[in-house]
Amino acid sequence: MTEVQTRTSPAATIAERSALDRFFRLSARGSTVTREIRGGITTFVAMAYVILLVPLILAGATDIDGKHLSIAQLTTATAFSAGLSTVLMGLVGNVPLALAAGLGVVPVVAFQAAPHMTWPQTMGLVLLMGVIIVILAATGLRTMIINAIPLALKNAIGVGIGMFIAMIGLVSAGVVGHGSASGPPVSLGPDGHLQGWPVVVFGVGLLLMIALYIRKVPGAILISIAVATVLAVVINAVATIDPKSWGTVVPKAPSRLFAVPDFGLMLHVDPFGGFVRAGALTAGVVLFTLVLTGFFDAMGTVFGVCDEAGLLDEKGTMPGLGRVLTMDGLAQIIGGASGGAGSTVYVESATGVGEGARTGLTSLVSGGLFCLAIFFTPIAGVVPIQAAAPALVLVGALMMTQARKIDWSDMEVAVPAFLTIVAMPFTYSITNGVGAGLISYTVIKAARGRFREIHWLVWVVSAVFACYFAISGIEVLLRG
Repeated sequence: MTEVQTRTSPAATIAERSALDRFFRLSARGSTVTREIRGGITTFVAMAYVILLVPLILAGATDIDGKHLSIAQLTTATAFSAGLSTVLMGLVGNVPLALAAGLGVVPVVAFQAAPHMTWPQTMGLVLLMGVIIVILAATGLRTMIINAIPLALKNAIGVGIGMFIAMIGLVSAGVVGHGSASGPPVSLGPDGHLQGWPVVVFGVGLLLMIALYIRKVPGAILISIAVATVLAVVINAVATIDPKSWGTVVPKAPSRLFAVPDFGLMLHVDPFGGFVRAGALTAGVVLFTLVLTGFFDAMGTVFGVCDEAGLLDEKGTMPGLGRVLTMDGLAQIIGGASGGAGSTVYVESATGVGEGARTGLTSLVSGGLFCLAIFFTPIAGVVPIQAAAPALVLVGALMMTQARKIDWSDMEVAVPAFLTIVAMPFTYSITNGVGAGLISYTVIKAARGRFREIHWLVWVVSAVFACYFAISGIEVLLRG
């Protein structure tokens, strides 16, 4: 009996590996199980702050009845929706994309919707947003819109996202600060100078990460994050540091490893009550803003990250895009139903791609870790943003290489590409960058009389973005 087991076990192992390879197309995309696992861990570590940040934002807001949401319940909802959405993206979409409550959507939920309706009604609007996005994806309209966008603008979106996530990293680490009222809008540090131990942690982590990456050390990003985290824990233990200087996460050994999840917000949604409580116009404007933000934030991130992973063809289109976009819409529904705001694709997925991730196995690993984090939220709160931010800066630099694909000698392309790129970091919004690029592209082509070169969907989307940028004025006119 022992002899039979000895002979069959290796064959069974090979069969299992082959099935895993076939399902996720590991060999076809030039990846390995080790790379995918490493990429999944790296992506999760880079995104772990979401588990703490999103609950803090939402818990700081009140609904129309003055009620606050529980941080414990929000933490569970955020981790659960991120985990389930990311796992589904890996299994169905087979792309290295992780999802969590969108930081472009969360402020709209907290500060535009909640003050006019109850929390269940607010999450109901998020659920409706997801339903609309799923319908757009399922009918193929969302894919048609994305494919209608010129290739140069798709490349510019990737570059813009690179600058955007680098800016996020620098601001989060305290390297870039808000300028004074009489000075420049941004500055080096909070007052023109770098200061504090958290910035030292970031600097050490970034330099180590660059050195390891240039030397092609496997797991360079993950190793650097781990080393920077250990350094942060040690510094925080021996030095006198204001906890606020670390930001959301203070690096210290957790007092406990396990936390019982609280699913109290699950399925507490009222999809149509907001239209009654806040009025059809107010609820409609909020829903429009949510849909547009969720639609184009995800679109830009999907193309930016997947282009970096080499998953786009020579025409800039992506096989299986419909499944990916449908899963993104479903994630919005999951987020709304769980009470943690709608989930969407995160630009931090690029950190996993930087580690060699190319398939949905990475998402399976990241999603599994988010699900585990439901029970181990104290551990998830050990990594400070200063330890993870170097990954955003390095990956931002890598994504900038896509700029070489843009014909900068052609001003009809160069100007829209430039506006797309700069608007993202300067306005802290992927959606704003996409809108600026499309509108300027349409205007330039029309001014040159090249109407046939403008896809009819580009005309429609440009008009929608014009309404988006003028939404405040339009709302005033409608009310007047």
